[in-house]
Amino acid sequence: MYDGGNPSSAERGANVPLSLVFKALSDGTRREILRMLRRGDLTAGEIAEQFNLTKPSISHHLNVLKQAGLVQDVRKGQNIYYSLNTTVFQDVLGWFFEVMGSHDDKEKVRVRKETRSSDDPGARDKKSPPEGVSLEGENEHGRK
Repeated sequence: MYDGGNPSSAERGANVPLSLVFKALSDGTRREILRMLRRGDLTAGEIAEQFNLTKPSISHHLNVLKQAGLVQDVRKGQNIYYSLNTTVFQDVLGWFFEVMGSHDDKEKVRVRKETRSSDDPGARDKKSPPEGVSLEGENEHGRK
């Protein structure tokens, strides 16, 4: 993925390159940690209990998620609690919609494709019924 040059709106909003976000999301353990945090804030120890991984390994995954801006941490007494940073998720979704375009843009592309295929005499219209089938529900022999 190209991240150079001008930052996308997701990168500007989170001040985090999209490459870090996608790298963080590429790992199954980190995605599972995000699912766990969706239910509420947890300490690293509480997260580690759910995995067959060492605490340093969990700490590494949490640091990757923090660098990507997907989680934030808050110290409460002797514990550090991790929580989701939903702002980054909203920014990434906004970027996806930017890339995919609006519904109107998709409709324009669909119409252009249909127009091109109808200009080709050898191309069959995908919306017309198969040979021998009428739109009224009877085939060419008068059977339904």
